[in-house]
Amino acid sequence: MVVHVPQPSIPSEIRDGVGWGMEQFHHPRPVRCGGAMTPQRHQLMEGLSGRVLELGAGDGVKLTCYPATCEEIVLVEPDPFLRAAARLVAEDVPVPVRVLDGDVSRLPVESGSCDTVISSLALCCAPHLDEALRQVRRALRPGGELRFHEHPRSAHPVLALAEEMVTPVWARVCGGCHPARDLVTALESAGFTIDRLDRFTRWHVSHVIGRAHAAAA
Repeated sequence: MVVHVPQPSIPSEIRDGVGWGMEQFHHPRPVRCGGAMTPQRHQLMEGLSGRVLELGAGDGVKLTCYPATCEEIVLVEPDPFLRAAARLVAEDVPVPVRVLDGDVSRLPVESGSCDTVISSLALCCAPHLDEALRQVRRALRPGGELRFHEHPRSAHPVLALAEEMVTPVWARVCGGCHPARDLVTALESAGFTIDRLDRFTRWHVSHVIGRAHAAAA
């Protein structure tokens, strides 16, 4: 008996040429605008080198933003549709790329094997943030860097309360996203030292973009 397994369809912007792309499908933010990287993606890519692991594939267009100074790019993505899209883009990227099945709580890489880990709108969807950060720290080499672009709990008490109240429903319909997480405190509790932190608001939602390294044990 022959079983025909349906193949994932590829978004037209990937199939017909690179477009704006998306950071993550549950947070549809472009990685490019008018052909150029968005300021947030540029900040994440600036000065990258060595082996880089990124959490989540988006639609794969983010691969076109990586500098040639990287030795290898590893994308960890649980969704087979998005892995297929990313692998299609990877065919035309000059830097070696691996797209692996996994998620933020199960990183399929060796301990201490990554120079940089990038999380752009991905840690908010980790079922258990503390475990995800332990996995990130395990993957990083000594002195390695975590670069992050996330939306933390609002500093406004009323908005923070609203985020807490909507989380059960929001997480169900938005890919597990937890809008009320205090990411900065969680990073520090997980043993990271924050080296740079920029705060901004987009669509009336608080965001942070920054860099951190794992403090010595």
